[in-house]
Amino acid sequence: MDKLITDNALAATEAAALAAARQMGRGDRDGADRAAVEAMREAMDAADLSGTIVIGEGERDQAPMLYIGEKVGNPEAAVMIDIAVDPLEGTNLVATGAPNAITVLAASEPGGLMHAPDTYLRKLVVGPGVAGHVSIHDPVDATIRIIAAKLGRAVSDITVVVLERPRHEQLIADLRASGARIKLIPDGDLTAGISAAVSGTGVHAVMGIGGAPEGVLTAAALKCLGGEIQATFQWRSDEERERGRKMGVAVDDPDRVYTTNDLASGENVVFCATGVTDGELLRGVRFFGGGARTHSLVMSRAQGQVSFVDTVHMFDPNQPARVRL
Repeated sequence: MDKLITDNALAATEAAALAAARQMGRGDRDGADRAAVEAMREAMDAADLSGTIVIGEGERDQAPMLYIGEKVGNPEAAVMIDIAVDPLEGTNLVATGAPNAITVLAASEPGGLMHAPDTYLRKLVVGPGVAGHVSIHDPVDATIRIIAAKLGRAVSDITVVVLERPRHEQLIADLRASGARIKLIPDGDLTAGISAAVSGTGVHAVMGIGGAPEGVLTAAALKCLGGEIQATFQWRSDEERERGRKMGVAVDDPDRVYTTNDLASGENVVFCATGVTDGELLRGVRFFGGGARTHSLVMSRAQGQVSFVDTVHMFDPNQPARVRL
């Protein structure tokens, strides 16, 4: 069953990446997102799985496809799953040809992924070596010292990723005062969160406020990698708060910390991401005469496996593949 889910998840993210990559640099973020959504949905509908979208492009009236609550796949299939998607993480990145755009899908048994409203989370993300030793409520400098100590590094060697937003002015000032290195990114805190849990990426933590749906997807990846996310909801309006209440969120406790297991409680979590543009974690789609090559990350908590998958896609089945690795 797990292989069935991972195979179909990979097919969906690869299809979305191929479609979105054709829009790279055209300045049309909506067109790139639409291409990814349509390709991912078509791939999921071809799967012999009965899926329900719990994290998607938005509410039904705002997203004609891959909306929250939408059914995908085969309704008669024996395997039922909840699905969280970000058909294109980094629409602006694709529109400008910038790095680190990816397509993402996570799945679990029903009830295994939090139904998060489209609002914000304040996040702290760390890798396996630091998980269980930090608190989102601690001062920034104390958190940085703990990360450095657990990783056996100097504070000045620690790199923290932060979304470049006006709301993070104080966080950035606190990080600079701590002595840590900062990497400001225009978009893509999901990619950064995964990178924090993968050795060799040069990312040691992610801090700041970003999307709640991306937080759930990050939690799914970290559940497979042994990393940790801590998050608190940051409501922007009473309407958002009420939607959260209807989804089961404890909206009356603003200090409630949601952990990796709160956001992704499933025991059979699967996560898959495919690169659209080149990044530190994944290579982007590379087109060649008659085909393309994709680079993906596939993870299964049940199998305890993390795999990087290099796939050659031949658009003309009559043309032999000429591949040089």
